[in-house]
Amino acid sequence: MMMKAVGFREAGPIDKADALVDVELPKPNATGRDLLVKVCAVSVNPVDTKVRSGKIPKGDAEVRVLGFDAAGVIEQVGNECANTSNLKVGDEVYYSGSIARPGTNSEYHLVDERIVAHKPTSLSMVQAAALPLTTITAWEMLFDRLDVNKPTVQGGDTILIIGGAGGVGSMAIQLLRARTEMTVIATASRDETKEWVQKLGAHHVINHRQPMAPQIKEMGIPAPGFVFSTTNTEDHLLDIVELMPPQGRLGLIDDPTNAFPIMALKKKSISLHWELMFTRPVFQTIDMDEQGKLLEKVAKLVEQGKIQSTATFTAGKIDAATLTKVHTVIESGKAKGKIVLEGF
Repeated sequence: MMMKAVGFREAGPIDKADALVDVELPKPNATGRDLLVKVCAVSVNPVDTKVRSGKIPKGDAEVRVLGFDAAGVIEQVGNECANTSNLKVGDEVYYSGSIARPGTNSEYHLVDERIVAHKPTSLSMVQAAALPLTTITAWEMLFDRLDVNKPTVQGGDTILIIGGAGGVGSMAIQLLRARTEMTVIATASRDETKEWVQKLGAHHVINHRQPMAPQIKEMGIPAPGFVFSTTNTEDHLLDIVELMPPQGRLGLIDDPTNAFPIMALKKKSISLHWELMFTRPVFQTIDMDEQGKLLEKVAKLVEQGKIQSTATFTAGKIDAATLTKVHTVIESGKAKGKIVLEGF
Protein backbone atom coordinates (compact mmCIF):
# COMPACT_ATOMS: atom_id res chain seq x y z
CA MET A 1 0.00 0.00 0.00
CA MET A 2 1.26 3.48 -0.89
CA MET A 3 0.87 6.79 0.94
CA LYS A 4 1.12 10.45 0.01
CA ALA A 5 4.11 12.47 1.23
CA VAL A 6 5.97 15.72 0.58
CA GLY A 7 9.74 15.97 0.38
CA PHE A 8 12.68 17.09 -1.73
CA ARG A 9 15.27 15.39 -3.92
CA GLU A 10 18.01 18.03 -3.99
CA ALA A 11 18.71 20.71 -1.42
CA GLY A 12 18.31 24.29 -2.53
CA PRO A 13 16.45 27.59 -2.17
CA ILE A 14 12.68 27.56 -1.87
CA ASP A 15 12.24 29.44 -5.16
CA LYS A 16 14.01 26.65 -7.06
CA ALA A 17 11.80 24.58 -9.35
CA ASP A 18 10.64 21.46 -7.50
CA ALA A 19 12.11 22.70 -4.21
CA LEU A 20 9.43 20.52 -2.61
CA VAL A 21 7.59 17.72 -4.41
CA ASP A 22 4.54 15.54 -3.90
CA VAL A 23 5.46 11.85 -3.89
CA GLU A 24 4.00 8.45 -3.12
CA LEU A 25 5.95 6.13 -0.82
CA PRO A 26 5.30 2.68 0.66
CA LYS A 27 3.19 2.80 3.82
CA PRO A 28 5.44 1.62 6.70
CA ASN A 29 4.65 -0.93 9.42
CA ALA A 30 5.30 -0.47 13.13
CA THR A 31 7.92 -2.77 14.68
CA GLY A 32 10.07 -2.61 17.81
CA ARG A 33 9.29 0.47 19.89
CA ASP A 34 7.68 2.37 17.03
CA LEU A 35 4.12 3.55 16.67
CA LEU A 36 2.52 4.03 13.26
CA VAL A 37 0.53 7.26 13.36
CA LYS A 38 -2.03 8.40 10.81
CA VAL A 39 -1.07 12.05 10.48
CA CYS A 40 -3.93 14.54 10.70
CA ALA A 41 -2.06 17.85 11.04
CA VAL A 42 1.51 19.15 11.03
CA SER A 43 3.27 22.43 11.67
CA VAL A 44 6.40 23.88 10.12
CA ASN A 45 9.57 24.90 11.98
CA PRO A 46 12.78 26.70 10.93
CA VAL A 47 14.60 23.34 11.00
CA ASP A 48 12.46 22.24 8.04
CA THR A 49 13.85 25.08 5.95
CA LYS A 50 17.41 24.43 7.13
CA VAL A 51 17.29 20.80 6.00
CA ARG A 52 15.63 21.65 2.68
CA SER A 53 18.15 24.42 1.92
CA GLY A 54 21.14 22.17 2.66
CA LYS A 55 22.28 23.84 5.88
CA ILE A 56 21.62 20.48 7.55
CA PRO A 57 22.58 17.30 5.60
CA LYS A 58 19.75 15.64 3.69
CA GLY A 59 20.83 12.04 4.32
CA ASP A 60 20.94 9.17 1.84
CA ALA A 61 17.25 8.85 0.96
CA GLU A 62 16.34 9.66 -2.65
CA VAL A 63 13.46 11.77 -1.36
CA ARG A 64 13.85 13.36 2.06
CA VAL A 65 10.48 13.78 3.76
CA LEU A 66 10.42 16.82 6.04
CA GLY A 67 8.20 17.66 8.98
CA PHE A 68 8.77 17.19 12.70
CA ASP A 69 5.56 18.22 14.47
CA ALA A 70 2.46 16.06 14.14
CA ALA A 71 -0.91 15.32 15.66
CA GLY A 72 -2.73 12.18 14.64
CA VAL A 73 -4.17 8.80 15.55
CA ILE A 74 -2.22 5.63 16.42
CA GLU A 75 -2.87 2.93 13.82
CA GLN A 76 -0.28 0.29 14.84
CA VAL A 77 1.84 -0.43 17.92
CA GLY A 78 5.28 -2.07 17.60
CA ASN A 79 5.94 -5.49 19.10
CA GLU A 80 8.48 -4.21 21.66
CA CYS A 81 6.42 -1.36 23.09
CA ALA A 82 6.52 -2.74 26.62
CA ASN A 83 5.97 0.69 28.14
CA THR A 84 3.02 1.76 26.01
CA SER A 85 0.22 0.54 28.21
CA ASN A 86 -1.07 4.12 28.10
CA LEU A 87 -0.71 4.38 24.31
CA LYS A 88 -2.89 2.14 22.18
CA VAL A 89 -4.42 1.88 18.73
CA GLY A 90 -7.01 4.61 18.24
CA ASP A 91 -5.45 7.08 20.69
CA GLU A 92 -5.08 10.68 19.56
CA VAL A 93 -1.47 11.78 20.07
CA TYR A 94 0.94 14.64 19.45
CA TYR A 95 4.73 14.61 19.20
CA SER A 96 7.85 15.85 17.47
CA GLY A 97 9.88 13.21 15.64
CA SER A 98 13.59 12.75 15.05
CA ILE A 99 15.75 14.60 12.54
CA ALA A 100 17.47 11.28 11.82
CA ARG A 101 14.26 9.68 10.47
CA PRO A 102 11.70 10.41 7.73
CA GLY A 103 9.45 13.31 8.67
CA THR A 104 5.80 13.88 9.41
CA ASN A 105 4.81 15.37 6.05
CA SER A 106 3.33 12.00 5.09
CA GLU A 107 -0.04 10.31 5.53
CA TYR A 108 1.49 7.78 7.94
CA HIS A 109 4.53 8.21 10.16
CA LEU A 110 6.70 5.98 12.33
CA VAL A 111 7.78 7.42 15.68
CA ASP A 112 9.39 6.00 18.82
CA GLU A 113 6.76 5.58 21.53
CA ARG A 114 9.02 7.21 24.13
CA ILE A 115 8.62 10.67 22.59
CA VAL A 116 4.84 10.52 22.06
CA ALA A 117 2.05 11.77 24.33
CA HIS A 118 -1.72 11.94 24.35
CA LYS A 119 -3.05 15.00 22.56
CA PRO A 120 -4.73 17.55 24.84
CA THR A 121 -8.40 16.65 24.58
CA SER A 122 -9.51 20.28 24.47
CA LEU A 123 -7.41 21.02 21.38
CA SER A 124 -8.14 20.19 17.76
CA MET A 125 -5.54 18.32 15.73
CA VAL A 126 -4.49 21.62 14.15
CA GLN A 127 -4.08 23.34 17.51
CA ALA A 128 -2.13 20.41 18.97
CA ALA A 129 0.22 20.07 15.98
CA ALA A 130 1.59 23.54 16.68
CA LEU A 131 2.99 22.59 20.07
CA PRO A 132 5.47 19.67 20.29
CA LEU A 133 8.83 20.82 18.89
CA THR A 134 8.69 24.31 20.34
CA THR A 135 7.32 23.03 23.64
CA ILE A 136 10.10 20.47 24.04
CA THR A 137 12.74 23.03 23.05
CA ALA A 138 11.46 25.64 25.50
CA TRP A 139 10.93 23.16 28.35
CA GLU A 140 14.36 21.54 28.00
CA MET A 141 16.11 24.90 27.80
CA LEU A 142 14.29 26.45 30.76
CA PHE A 143 14.13 23.54 33.16
CA ASP A 144 17.00 21.25 32.09
CA ARG A 145 19.71 23.50 30.61
CA LEU A 146 19.24 26.91 32.28
CA ASP A 147 17.66 25.33 35.37
CA VAL A 148 15.60 28.44 36.06
CA ASN A 149 14.26 26.97 39.29
CA LYS A 150 17.78 27.37 40.70
CA PRO A 151 18.23 31.17 40.90
CA THR A 152 21.39 32.90 39.76
CA VAL A 153 23.36 35.02 42.24
CA GLN A 154 21.84 38.25 40.85
CA GLY A 155 18.64 38.73 38.86
CA GLY A 156 17.60 35.16 39.53
CA ASP A 157 13.91 35.92 39.37
CA THR A 158 14.06 37.70 35.99
CA ILE A 159 14.50 36.27 32.49
CA LEU A 160 14.81 37.87 29.06
CA ILE A 161 13.51 35.97 26.03
CA ILE A 162 14.90 37.24 22.74
CA GLY A 163 12.47 36.50 19.93
CA GLY A 164 9.42 36.23 22.15
CA ALA A 165 6.86 36.08 19.33
CA GLY A 166 8.39 33.09 17.54
CA GLY A 167 7.29 29.53 18.12
CA VAL A 168 9.83 28.73 20.83
CA GLY A 169 9.59 32.15 22.47
CA SER A 170 5.80 31.88 22.56
CA MET A 171 6.01 28.59 24.44
CA ALA A 172 8.78 29.78 26.76
CA ILE A 173 6.68 32.73 27.94
CA GLN A 174 3.73 30.48 28.70
CA LEU A 175 5.77 27.79 30.47
CA LEU A 176 7.45 30.38 32.66
CA ARG A 177 4.13 31.91 33.65
CA ALA A 178 2.57 28.48 34.26
CA ARG A 179 5.43 26.91 36.23
CA THR A 180 7.42 29.75 37.85
CA GLU A 181 6.99 33.12 39.55
CA MET A 182 9.69 34.76 37.42
CA THR A 183 9.44 38.19 35.83
CA VAL A 184 9.39 37.65 32.06
CA ILE A 185 10.82 40.21 29.66
CA ALA A 186 10.26 39.41 25.97
CA THR A 187 11.51 41.11 22.84
CA ALA A 188 9.29 42.04 19.89
CA SER A 189 9.73 44.70 17.21
CA ARG A 190 6.29 45.10 15.59
CA ASP A 191 2.98 46.18 17.11
CA GLU A 192 1.32 42.84 16.33
CA THR A 193 4.15 40.82 17.89
CA LYS A 194 4.24 43.08 20.95
CA GLU A 195 0.53 42.44 21.46
CA TRP A 196 1.11 38.70 20.97
CA VAL A 197 3.78 38.33 23.66
CA GLN A 198 1.74 40.42 26.09
CA LYS A 199 -1.26 38.19 25.44
CA LEU A 200 0.89 35.15 26.24
CA GLY A 201 1.92 36.65 29.58
CA ALA A 202 5.13 38.66 29.18
CA HIS A 203 5.39 41.24 31.98
CA HIS A 204 7.56 43.61 29.94
CA VAL A 205 8.32 44.00 26.21
CA ILE A 206 11.42 45.58 24.67
CA ASN A 207 12.55 46.03 21.07
CA HIS A 208 15.46 43.82 20.00
CA ARG A 209 16.13 46.11 17.02
CA GLN A 210 17.38 48.73 19.47
CA PRO A 211 20.02 48.40 22.22
CA MET A 212 18.38 46.27 24.89
CA ALA A 213 20.47 47.12 27.96
CA PRO A 214 19.30 50.78 28.15
CA GLN A 215 15.65 49.73 27.69
CA ILE A 216 15.82 47.36 30.66
CA LYS A 217 17.63 49.94 32.78
CA GLU A 218 14.96 52.54 32.01
CA MET A 219 12.25 50.17 33.26
CA GLY A 220 13.82 50.13 36.70
CA ILE A 221 13.66 46.34 36.97
CA PRO A 222 16.50 43.98 37.94
CA ALA A 223 18.91 42.97 35.21
CA PRO A 224 17.91 39.45 34.09
CA GLY A 225 20.08 36.69 35.49
CA PHE A 226 18.78 34.45 32.71
CA VAL A 227 18.66 35.12 28.97
CA PHE A 228 17.06 32.72 26.49
CA SER A 229 18.08 33.77 22.98
CA THR A 230 16.05 32.08 20.25
CA THR A 231 17.41 34.00 17.25
CA ASN A 232 20.31 36.17 16.03
CA THR A 233 22.35 35.48 19.17
CA GLU A 234 25.61 36.43 17.47
CA ASP A 235 24.29 39.87 16.57
CA HIS A 236 22.97 40.46 20.08
CA LEU A 237 25.77 38.92 22.14
CA LEU A 238 27.62 42.07 23.23
CA ASP A 239 24.30 43.70 24.15
CA ILE A 240 23.35 40.56 26.10
CA VAL A 241 26.62 40.62 28.04
CA GLU A 242 26.13 44.29 28.87
CA LEU A 243 22.61 43.81 30.24
CA MET A 244 23.30 40.64 32.25
CA PRO A 245 24.69 40.62 35.81
CA PRO A 246 27.80 38.59 36.66
CA GLN A 247 27.38 34.81 36.91
CA GLY A 248 24.25 34.79 34.77
CA ARG A 249 23.15 31.98 32.44
CA LEU A 250 22.70 32.39 28.70
CA GLY A 251 20.88 29.80 26.60
CA LEU A 252 20.69 29.69 22.82
CA ILE A 253 19.16 27.49 20.13
CA ASP A 254 20.27 29.15 16.89
CA ASP A 255 23.43 28.64 14.82
CA PRO A 256 26.16 31.26 15.33
CA THR A 257 29.13 31.30 12.98
CA ASN A 258 32.69 30.39 13.92
CA ALA A 259 33.22 34.09 14.60
CA PHE A 260 30.87 33.95 17.61
CA PRO A 261 32.66 36.10 20.25
CA ILE A 262 32.33 33.65 23.13
CA MET A 263 35.19 35.27 25.08
CA ALA A 264 32.87 38.22 25.75
CA LEU A 265 31.21 36.02 28.39
CA LYS A 266 34.35 35.36 30.41
CA LYS A 267 34.71 38.61 32.38
CA LYS A 268 31.25 38.20 33.94
CA SER A 269 31.53 34.39 34.20
CA ILE A 270 28.33 34.01 32.20
CA SER A 271 27.68 30.35 31.45
CA LEU A 272 26.56 29.24 27.98
CA HIS A 273 23.90 26.56 27.47
CA TRP A 274 22.87 24.86 24.23
CA GLU A 275 19.56 23.17 23.51
CA LEU A 276 18.71 20.87 20.61
CA MET A 277 15.50 18.93 21.16
CA PHE A 278 16.66 16.22 18.74
CA THR A 279 19.55 15.19 21.02
CA ARG A 280 17.51 12.67 23.01
CA PRO A 281 15.84 10.87 20.07
CA VAL A 282 18.90 10.93 17.79
CA PHE A 283 21.24 9.49 20.43
CA GLN A 284 18.56 7.28 22.02
CA THR A 285 19.56 8.62 25.44
CA ILE A 286 18.56 6.76 28.58
CA ASP A 287 16.23 9.63 29.45
CA MET A 288 14.65 9.79 25.99
CA ASP A 289 11.22 9.14 27.49
CA GLU A 290 11.39 12.52 29.26
CA GLN A 291 10.10 14.07 26.04
CA GLY A 292 6.93 12.00 26.10
CA LYS A 293 6.53 12.72 29.81
CA LEU A 294 6.90 16.49 29.44
CA LEU A 295 4.36 16.53 26.60
CA GLU A 296 1.91 14.71 28.90
CA LYS A 297 2.53 17.39 31.56
CA VAL A 298 1.95 20.14 29.04
CA ALA A 299 -1.29 18.48 27.92
CA LYS A 300 -2.49 18.79 31.53
CA LEU A 301 -1.48 22.46 31.62
CA VAL A 302 -3.51 22.98 28.45
CA GLU A 303 -6.54 21.33 30.04
CA GLN A 304 -6.09 23.59 33.09
CA GLY A 305 -6.16 26.66 30.84
CA LYS A 306 -2.55 27.58 31.62
CA ILE A 307 -1.16 26.95 28.13
CA GLN A 308 -2.75 27.89 24.82
CA SER A 309 -1.95 26.66 21.34
CA THR A 310 0.45 28.88 19.42
CA ALA A 311 -1.18 28.06 16.08
CA THR A 312 -1.86 31.39 14.39
CA PHE A 313 -2.67 30.35 10.81
CA THR A 314 -3.87 27.21 9.02
CA ALA A 315 -2.29 27.34 5.57
CA GLY A 316 -4.25 24.53 3.92
CA LYS A 317 -3.69 20.87 3.16
CA ILE A 318 -0.37 19.06 3.39
CA ASP A 319 1.05 19.24 -0.13
CA ALA A 320 4.10 20.65 -1.90
CA ALA A 321 2.40 23.83 -3.08
CA THR A 322 1.18 24.81 0.39
CA LEU A 323 4.41 23.85 2.11
CA THR A 324 6.40 25.91 -0.40
CA LYS A 325 4.39 28.99 0.61
CA VAL A 326 4.89 28.24 4.30
CA HIS A 327 8.66 27.72 3.93
CA THR A 328 8.82 31.13 2.25
CA VAL A 329 7.07 32.77 5.20
CA ILE A 330 9.28 30.97 7.74
CA GLU A 331 12.44 32.07 5.94
CA SER A 332 11.25 35.68 5.93
CA GLY A 333 11.62 35.72 9.72
CA LYS A 334 8.22 37.38 10.11
CA ALA A 335 6.17 34.41 11.30
CA LYS A 336 4.21 34.89 14.53
CA GLY A 337 3.49 31.75 16.51
CA LYS A 338 3.08 28.62 14.37
CA ILE A 339 1.74 27.89 10.88
CA VAL A 340 -0.17 24.61 10.62
CA LEU A 341 -1.38 22.38 7.76
CA GLU A 342 -4.17 19.81 7.90
CA GLY A 343 -5.02 16.71 5.84
CA PHE A 344 -3.83 15.39 2.49
